[in-house]
Amino acid sequence: MALSTAKLSIFAVLILATLASQTKSRMVPPQLSLLERHKQWMEQYGRVYKDDEERVVRFKIFKKNVEFIKAFNEVGTRPYKLGINAFADLTKEEFKATRNGLKVKSCKITSFKYENVSALPSSMDWRKKGAVTPIKDQAQCGSCWAFSAIAATEGIHQLSTGKLISLSEQEIVDCDRTSQDQGCEGGYMEDAFEFITKNKGIATESTYPYQATNGTCNKTKESSHAANISGYEKVPINNEEALLKAVAHQPVSVSIDAGGLAFQFYSSGVFTGDCGTDLDHGVAAVGYGKTDDGTKYWLVKNSWGTSWGEEGYIRMERDISAKEGLCGIAMDSSYPIA
Repeated sequence: MALSTAKLSIFAVLILATLASQTKSRMVPPQLSLLERHKQWMEQYGRVYKDDEERVVRFKIFKKNVEFIKAFNEVGTRPYKLGINAFADLTKEEFKATRNGLKVKSCKITSFKYENVSALPSSMDWRKKGAVTPIKDQAQCGSCWAFSAIAATEGIHQLSTGKLISLSEQEIVDCDRTSQDQGCEGGYMEDAFEFITKNKGIATESTYPYQATNGTCNKTKESSHAANISGYEKVPINNEEALLKAVAHQPVSVSIDAGGLAFQFYSSGVFTGDCGTDLDHGVAAVGYGKTDDGTKYWLVKNSWGTSWGEEGYIRMERDISAKEGLCGIAMDSSYPIA
């Protein structure tokens, strides 16, 4: 049946409107939505650039990272996801330079008091036991080693006294200046344990607050002791079973390779790599468990703020075939003794 003149006119208008819309959409720069996304991201994280030139550079990095995250998540077969977080305008190299500051030394052999432990709980979460303080943020300072050591010290102090106290990373950064430990330029967890032991204690976070920069040691604050340890022990190297025994009893400082983009943008799930064994970051293992599909994992507390990972935490695959553990997590770990 033929269409009436009026209906044909309406149909023609609709066709012209559709074509105009399509033409307009083709004329829109393809990066416009991403530019707007970058602007919103800047507002969300309070990011400010010194000039338009820096903004252009940072946008290019942001674009590349967003495309990497999108392509990664589209695979759909990995047990973890990546997300756009506060570090989306940084290259892998820039991020590693400001957020990873571990300086690994040759391993010192110590006793291991959990060696003969046999009965272990199937899962552990020291957060639920009240032995873990809220997530902290080291900011652009390579002080991960101090945060790792303090997290483990906070844990053993709570387990031995019943009191959870947030302790001072800044005191470690300012006052523990051995040849190995250089504040924001990096250090080693075991040296931090030795410092606390020799200093006969460590101040609270409120007494000696974190500044995310190298400072001069405040001797008055340094002498204000809120918690103490008597020393530390090493977990036998390349032995996830030994690490499990230790983490079943207290939060443990661990060294990992956290230098990859997948780690930088980890968002959720059980992390399975990519990563190697080039240890460059200090964190704290504060538990372990198993997912519904049977994947075993370590529960790890990081120091990159709550916008990263699972509210500041990462679950890393446990009991892999490599003796070093995923990202080298079994290669270099230690824990303080009350």
